[in-house]
Amino acid sequence: MTTTPKPLARQPLRPSRSWAPFVAELQPIISLAVPLVAGLTTSTIMGLVDTYMLGNSGAAVLGAVSLTSSVLLIFYAALYGFMGPAGILIGQAFGAAQADKIGLVVRHGLLIGTAAGAASTLLMLAGWRYILPLTGQPAEVMAVLPPYWITMSFALVPYCVLLVYKQLYDAIDRPWTGLLLTLVPVGINILLNRLLIAGGAGLPPLGIAGAGIASLIAQTLGAVIMMLHYHRSRLTAAYRRAAPWRLSAFREHLREGVPMSFQYLMEGGAVAVAGVLIGWLGTTALAANQIVYSVASVLYMLPLGMSGAVSIRVSQAAGGGEKSRIRAISYTALALVTLWTALFTLVLLFAGESIAGLFVDERPVIVAAAATFISVGLMQIFDGLQSVSLGALRGMLDNRYPTRISLIGYWLVALPAGYILSFHLHLGPAGFWGGFGIGLAVAALLLIRRLRGHFA
Repeated sequence: MTTTPKPLARQPLRPSRSWAPFVAELQPIISLAVPLVAGLTTSTIMGLVDTYMLGNSGAAVLGAVSLTSSVLLIFYAALYGFMGPAGILIGQAFGAAQADKIGLVVRHGLLIGTAAGAASTLLMLAGWRYILPLTGQPAEVMAVLPPYWITMSFALVPYCVLLVYKQLYDAIDRPWTGLLLTLVPVGINILLNRLLIAGGAGLPPLGIAGAGIASLIAQTLGAVIMMLHYHRSRLTAAYRRAAPWRLSAFREHLREGVPMSFQYLMEGGAVAVAGVLIGWLGTTALAANQIVYSVASVLYMLPLGMSGAVSIRVSQAAGGGEKSRIRAISYTALALVTLWTALFTLVLLFAGESIAGLFVDERPVIVAAAATFISVGLMQIFDGLQSVSLGALRGMLDNRYPTRISLIGYWLVALPAGYILSFHLHLGPAGFWGGFGIGLAVAALLLIRRLRGHFA
């Protein structure tokens, strides 16, 4: 007698978690992020070079550079955001293999960027003439500030032109080309700084004025070199077809550029206001803040570059109809930026005083800078998380919600907290940066929550 075997009890299926999609996105993100970070760092190095080469000129000169840099940050941030749609729109067109659309975006972006840079120059000059004297800055700082402020104001026009070309190369998967082209103005700036600050080759020493002139010339030549490469390289030949002027192209850029610009304006404006308020603490505080700001600006290029890489990868995936990859791209980048910024935190916590000593010999400035580096170190991870979340949302053209988060994080949390820590708890410049750490933590949580909502 034979018996029929009983069927095996069916085991409940458990959802399997595959890391394959995340691993697959790791190498493309790193390959794009590394040259983006390097390219952004080269542009920031100009300010770092100015700080280093002017370090022995005294606290008043460093204070003038700090004050100028703080206000310039408003314009750099707003213009970076305003020109951001060029890279995203090019990325979408590249993912969809629309060469004509890429040329259209570049042509309209250059006109928009030139106009925006010129308007920013006029606003910067007006601020120096009519607003800055009312902010109660140290007299010795105001005395040496004008030549640096004026020349750096005019550098905003070539800065916008460079942004358009750089975003083109990044979005068409040629980031190393863009990086190599941005290295040229950095080299020019270093050479001219050596000649113009202390004098040389028959030129008189110009001090802080020479630093400003060197940066203006370097930025202008960099924009010209980018333009020549775009119009003569085989790499961009397919995008140089005659593109008609279209009102719809301007509208498309402005529709996304205005909220992106406002978001960066909220961020940069808050840091600039903090820089001006630090001036109330005296020349030593301003000089220390300039050292910290110069180093922190370079470190910020990593989360900013990661944000740009994620934005481009997400926009390419969306343009190519591969929206299923967006989650893997976003989470992989969040993990990477957390690892990298954690390393920055360790360096700033334990080597802040040594870093400050590379720039100045004045002990009070070194002590103030070292304390401020601790605050900057503690905010690195939150800065990375909010930057990458922001980049992923931008790649999906989700711009208005992040703008509201920037208003909350920077203006309703960071600045008030920084003011209390700095003036009421007497933590000096370190207090303001500590306040920004709190604001960035709030922004990171809210932006990650928004990002997860897209994947629900």
